[in-house]
Amino acid sequence: MPPKATTRKIGLARALSKLGHCSRSQAAELIRAGRVRLNGDVRRDPETPVRLERDRIVVDGQTIDPRQKIYLMMNKPRGVVTTASDEKGRETVYSVLERAGGPLPWVAPVGRLDKASEGLLLLTNDSEWGARIAAPETHLDKTYHVQIGPVADEEFVQLLVRGVKAKDGEVLRAKQASLLRAGQKNCWLELVLDEGKNRQIRRMMEAMGVEVLRLVRVAFGPLQLGDLAKGKYRALTSDEKRMLDRAVRGTL
Repeated sequence: MPPKATTRKIGLARALSKLGHCSRSQAAELIRAGRVRLNGDVRRDPETPVRLERDRIVVDGQTIDPRQKIYLMMNKPRGVVTTASDEKGRETVYSVLERAGGPLPWVAPVGRLDKASEGLLLLTNDSEWGARIAAPETHLDKTYHVQIGPVADEEFVQLLVRGVKAKDGEVLRAKQASLLRAGQKNCWLELVLDEGKNRQIRRMMEAMGVEVLRLVRVAFGPLQLGDLAKGKYRALTSDEKRMLDRAVRGTL
């Protein structure tokens, strides 16, 4: 007899995230509050096993069905945080989304840009795709334009590639570094990173005693920010989505 087909089970909170309803942490809060029913019964454990192909999930009386996958790119402004809500009342990328184009289904940032940084930010409701794009093991290149206080010489630029010891002792390095342009008192550098460590560029510059004036992400793998206006967003084209997928597969 042929083997029986098996259906993989996942946790209820993860299931809501996979279905594009909300983030996993937001789903866990809904579940613990008793607002989620699984096959008619209230479940308060976010790890309750779910079979997406068979089980019925209802949140606040609304059946949750798989949503169309959304892939966006935003030109994040400086001063905006990438969290869903901020305890300090700071503006978030979600208020930027609403102001730029009206209501959207839930999407989550792919990786982060800190409050003082700006430029290309990806957002999606496809949580597995986002995790794959942002995973450190993909070593997907991210390109930044960085304005710093002093005018960098060749030795400074090469040191960024050879490696800089941060204040916590970790050695940080850029995959590539070059001087874009220089004025009398400051300059712009182009840095390519493939490690994705927390606040990597700012920590490198801090260790070298250099002030970062502006930090702009201009490319995510092969995807370029281009002429997308600050504070605006658009959907990725099918070609851009395929291009990113190919880039990720090529790094694994």
